[in-house]
This record gives sequence, C-alpha cells and structure tokens, in this order.
Amino acid sequence: MRVDITVNGRPMQGEVEERALLSDFLRETAGLKGVHRGCDTAQCGACTVHLDGVAVKSCNVLALQAEGREVTTIEGLCAPQGALHPVQQAFRECHGLQCGYCTPGMVMSVIDLLRRHPQPDDAEIRHGLEGNLCRCTGYENIVKAVRLAAERQQA
Repeated sequence: MRVDITVNGRPMQGEVEERALLSDFLRETAGLKGVHRGCDTAQCGACTVHLDGVAVKSCNVLALQAEGREVTTIEGLCAPQGALHPVQQAFRECHGLQCGYCTPGMVMSVIDLLRRHPQPDDAEIRHGLEGNLCRCTGYENIVKAVRLAAERQQA
C-alpha cells in the first residue's frame, strides 16, 4: 500500500505492507537512523517521535496510521545552520547521555513533556520519562538537563 507522510517538514511517499511499523518506514524508507529500535514492544522509548506534535513510540504505530500526518524525528530538530534544539543542548551541557542509544527518544519525550508542563518539578520529570529506558545513566543528569531546558524555555 502507498503511504504519504510529512517527515521533518518534507512530503514523503513509500510503499509499505499493511503491518509495517512507522519505525521501519522512518528507518528504512526515509533513512532516518536516529529512530532506534530497542525492544519492538513499546517498552524502551528509543523509537519515540512526534506524530502531529505529540510524542509516540513509533514501534507501536503502523506506518499507515501516519497517512497524511506530520512526523518529526530527532533529525528534524536542528536549525538549518545545525544549531541544536534547546533540549539537545541541555542534554549536552548536563552530560545527560552516555552511549546515546536512548537519547533521541529521550529528547523527543522531553520536548513533549515541556510542551505539556513548561515548569515540571523533579517528580513530574521522572514521571514524564517513565516510558524511556536508559541502561547507562542513573537518570540524574537527564533530570538536570530537563530542568535546564525548562529554565531556558521560560527565559
């Protein structure tokens, strides 16, 4: 079946099987390798993208469900000159990553969290990140990064 999706602001078409996942479409058809597949069961959050501005786990969405919709991946966050998104910058400054595998999904979830809760406290941050697993960090620097991004967002 044919699917038409706007990905990172650009129209994209492709042929997909009815059961094809959005994560597969983004990685294989669109070539966006920042969409990581960690578990294929919507448990780890490494595949998180924005679908019409809302964070979703793309391994839990069929490509056909994104028909006619807007998808933003980690690759779509940088400014044309390559400047990092403020959340990416905060992760960098606070050392909120180690191996980086979970980072794209984590960043996408944080952006959605800050959209819904511009000034979250630590409990809200931790609750907002419950669907994203990191096997390398103790989450402390991730929480610091979210706090920094929230502070800068309000400035």
